[in-house]
Amino acid sequence: MSVAIRVIPCLDVNEGRVVKGVNFLDLRDAGDPVELARRYDAEGADELTFLDVSASAEGRATTLEVVRRTAEEVFVPLTVGGGIRSVADVDTLLRAGADKVGVNTAAIRRPTLISEVAERFGSQVLVMSLDARRCATTPSGYEVTTHGGRRGTGIDAVAWAREVADRGAGEILLNSMDADGTRSGFDLRMLEDVRAVVSVPLVASGGAGTAPHFAEAALAGADAVLAASVFHFGQLTIHAVKEAIAAAGLPVRIPRGRVPR
Repeated sequence: MSVAIRVIPCLDVNEGRVVKGVNFLDLRDAGDPVELARRYDAEGADELTFLDVSASAEGRATTLEVVRRTAEEVFVPLTVGGGIRSVADVDTLLRAGADKVGVNTAAIRRPTLISEVAERFGSQVLVMSLDARRCATTPSGYEVTTHGGRRGTGIDAVAWAREVADRGAGEILLNSMDADGTRSGFDLRMLEDVRAVVSVPLVASGGAGTAPHFAEAALAGADAVLAASVFHFGQLTIHAVKEAIAAAGLPVRIPRGRVPR
């Protein structure tokens, strides 16, 4: 039996509020993270992702209070990222209620962090957040960025995806910095290129604008599809996205009492 495609709302949190912009700029307030998490859980989200978007750039830890409050209110897996630099940071977040942790900047600075976390807690705990943008100077045509997309690294994104999977990351959250917030569709070519070199679950992020976009990403190789602004500002519902995925012939979990129309 095929594994169901997961639909994941993403809560980008800055100073205790959910925010969303375009290409990580011009952030708009989207509400209280705990209230939104509660709503998405009730609507049938398969997981939730909580990203403290300024933690790494500001050199601080993820805001634990918001993580704790969110974990107390939801009953689906919660991934938390932002400002994670050590095994101790992972331990703290897991104790605060996170089910998985997302790492980006610190792992690029010190790749052995990936294997350290995987060996201590298991690969299933570690989600590698990979913020990539198109770049003519790398072999694959994609470059890894850090600090919420603010800094380029010169690292080839496809080669890095392969390396992090080999080091023990249990999942890759692939975010297209070029598509982020544009609502023009996921970067399907990037998804296909990364899918070709890794076997771990791949979460597509960046660019969702219509319900069919999510199905397209799944058909391109994504095991899960993630979005923020289209959910936060009411353009789409989780149910509508799941209907589109089901209509494409893909397995998806429809909450009890609801069937694809």
